[in-house]
Amino acid sequence: MKKEDTVKLISAEGFEFVVDKEAAMVSQTIHNMLTSPGSFSERQHGEVTFPEISTTILEKICQYFYWHLQFARLYWEQPITLTCNSDVIEFPPTTEWVMGLP
Repeated sequence: MKKEDTVKLISAEGFEFVVDKEAAMVSQTIHNMLTSPGSFSERQHGEVTFPEISTTILEKICQYFYWHLQFARLYWEQPITLTCNSDVIEFPPTTEWVMGLP
């Protein structure tokens, strides 16, 4: 995969997530940061720093981007559960899971 096809999302703790640009563009905010005219650093470097978003939350956001690309249209037809490295991920997340976030 080429560097221009990816985006680096950086959490408050400095953890870096390298995701497909198409996946990151699910977020309208990230889309605007990366496509706005001008010489914004996000556009030039392909990196977006989120100083107020923890690594745990940003990881779930990245998972959602990929889920959205693959399954958003199907979700309304039937519930979807993803298994990733033996972890079960459901979208939208359950209330219990959300309440357990730090």
